[in-house]
Amino acid sequence: MTLSYGIEFVPGNITVKQVVNYCKLAESKDIDFAWITNHYNNRHCYPTLAAIAMETDTLKMGPGIMNTFTDTPAAIASFMATLNEISEGRAVLGIGPGDLSTLPKLAIEGEKPVARLKEGVIQIRKLLAGEEVKKTGEFEFFDYDGAKLTGVQLPGKKGIPVYIGAQGPKMLALAGEIGDGSLINASNPKDFEIAIPIIKEAQAAAERKSHDVGAYTAISVDQDVKKARNAAKIVAAFIAAGSPPPLLERHGLDMGNVAKIKEALARFDFKTVGGLVGDAEIDAFTIAGTPEMCKQKCEDLMAAGVTQVIFGSPLGPDMVNSIRLIGKYIV
Repeated sequence: MTLSYGIEFVPGNITVKQVVNYCKLAESKDIDFAWITNHYNNRHCYPTLAAIAMETDTLKMGPGIMNTFTDTPAAIASFMATLNEISEGRAVLGIGPGDLSTLPKLAIEGEKPVARLKEGVIQIRKLLAGEEVKKTGEFEFFDYDGAKLTGVQLPGKKGIPVYIGAQGPKMLALAGEIGDGSLINASNPKDFEIAIPIIKEAQAAAERKSHDVGAYTAISVDQDVKKARNAAKIVAAFIAAGSPPPLLERHGLDMGNVAKIKEALARFDFKTVGGLVGDAEIDAFTIAGTPEMCKQKCEDLMAAGVTQVIFGSPLGPDMVNSIRLIGKYIV
């Protein structure tokens, strides 16, 4: 598997035009993939991706990530075929179980996420292959009855690569079983030493030839090490607060301190959060520092078996400068 680089953008605090401009800059720095996050409360990733497709030439792009709770497999297949046509074959699909902290707010019960995602991916692939998907009685969630894409240009034999957003053991195994790649929210080799064997075992059992292991990192790079690490603090805080105890133990974090971080975040007291987040939390959950420090950490990930390093939020104290530094020193 060839090594590649991706970049993630959240069209929440930045506009679609800014995302497009950042993607053009990333493309000029030889970054291979752009992943655009999908949250109902932000600008929608679909038109954002279409705009990126129109303004770039080599960059592969896709949602990072969709789910089959808020969007149906048929709607996702139609969008991906359209994006693939606009981009002339550069579309990739990131898809996962759905954000369990968001779904309840939308009155959606996130039940059976693994089974639902597996069915969704099967039906998306059938639709993108031009099949008329008929009722079989074998599907619990998406037993389509004559569904077919008719007014879109299909991607052809190669299809569209499907990357599974995976965290827990069941989802990692599903990624290995059905995914062309995986998107794993982690920045530390310790997490991949646990995740990759699960993927590889499932991949071998399913006799799938290749799998692109994507590290969806939180990176903060700047020539000024203090600025870079300060910019990573809030991201590290949110990840620590949302991590299960075994993950915190794996990184040797102080449970009492993490509890204090959680309390401060709940009060939106970011000043206190900044004081509580130390090197332990930053190093466990982010890649933060000078370009040389970040390059070494990316190499450590690849040594652990990662094949695509994705530069994710916050990127750094100055986004444009950070993309330039990533292009110059890391890619």
